[in-house]
Amino acid sequence: MLDFSVTLFITIINIVFLCFILRLILWKPVTKFMADRAKRIQDSIDQSEKDKADANNMLAQYSDKLKAVEVEANAIILKARNQAEVEAEKIIASGRASVDELMTSARKQLEMEQKAAMAAFREEAAALVVDTAGRLIGREIKGEDNQHYAAMLLKETDKD
Repeated sequence: MLDFSVTLFITIINIVFLCFILRLILWKPVTKFMADRAKRIQDSIDQSEKDKADANNMLAQYSDKLKAVEVEANAIILKARNQAEVEAEKIIASGRASVDELMTSARKQLEMEQKAAMAAFREEAAALVVDTAGRLIGREIKGEDNQHYAAMLLKETDKD
């Protein structure tokens, strides 16, 4: 039994000695490794949070720029519509002026043609009246007389 106690005692001493040596040799490197690993993980988390904050800032900036661009685009579209309306009004006014000018010209031409037709009608009517009057009177009126009477008749009808 003594043998067992000595063996037990030596085993306990060996375990304590082994723990002491392992602590001196391995404890610091393992602790340092774990601390470094924890620091790297924390740095990665911090960097991720920083990147996330940067991404959110960039998203906000892009959103603001997008809104500004939309406002600018709407302003450009509105300006273009206004310019198109002004141009359309100019074209319509020009068209109306052209139509009015054509209508005025057509009316003048119609009046001139009407006057010419009335003059021709009056001459023919005067010649017919002179011819009929000559038949009624029973004598032939000469061409010179015919023109003279026609001119007198035309002067009288122009006065009316």
